[in-house]
Amino acid sequence: MGELVQRASQQLTELVRGELRLAQAEMKEKGRHYGKGSGLFGGAGLVGFLTLQALVAAAIAGLAVPLPVWAAALIVGGVLGALAGVLALTGKKEISEAAPPAPEQTIQNVKADVAEIKESAHR
Repeated sequence: MGELVQRASQQLTELVRGELRLAQAEMKEKGRHYGKGSGLFGGAGLVGFLTLQALVAAAIAGLAVPLPVWAAALIVGGVLGALAGVLALTGKKEISEAAPPAPEQTIQNVKADVAEIKESAHR
């Protein structure tokens, strides 16, 4: 009986360690997606700010000089705005891939392990 308890204790310890390693790996992956998505949102903010500057320059140039100068500035502003949109959508995708910020697979495994242990104890 003592040997069975000792083996069960050792197996339970190994199981818990394995689940902790799994949780660590899962959280590391989610953190990578959050970091990448946050960086892309930061890039979108910077490019959006540059877009605003270009559009302001286009308005000033449009008032100061006929078509060629402001048209060029408007084209640059449009390209920067499109780039900001692409960065924001990509950042949103990365953030949504990481949500929710919990080790879901590990939680499911632990629940299954607990249910198995309870079932074994009732036998």
